[in-house]
Amino acid sequence: MTSTSETKQAYQEKVKAQLDKLNAQIDEIKAKGEQAKADAAVNYHSTMEELYAKRDAAQAKLQELQQTSGEAWEDMKLGFESAWNELNKAWESAVAKFQ
Repeated sequence: MTSTSETKQAYQEKVKAQLDKLNAQIDEIKAKGEQAKADAAVNYHSTMEELYAKRDAAQAKLQELQQTSGEAWEDMKLGFESAWNELNKAWESAVAKFQ
């Protein structure tokens, strides 16, 4: 027959082992969460850089379009529309990622 103190000690060790296991699992989840945040931040910055580049390209095409006349205007219009479509695609992709 075991004494009460041995039973109490065994119980405390069992509970401590369970808490230690839980703490390890919490630490693992925390590490995964921090990695996910880091990955999300990298993804966010990459997406924003792409959006800025596409926006700048569309803006440059608009400036070129404003400075042209005659037949060249039609060619510049196509270039602007292409840049604008690229910007819209990048925007829609970014919105889908971050919703």
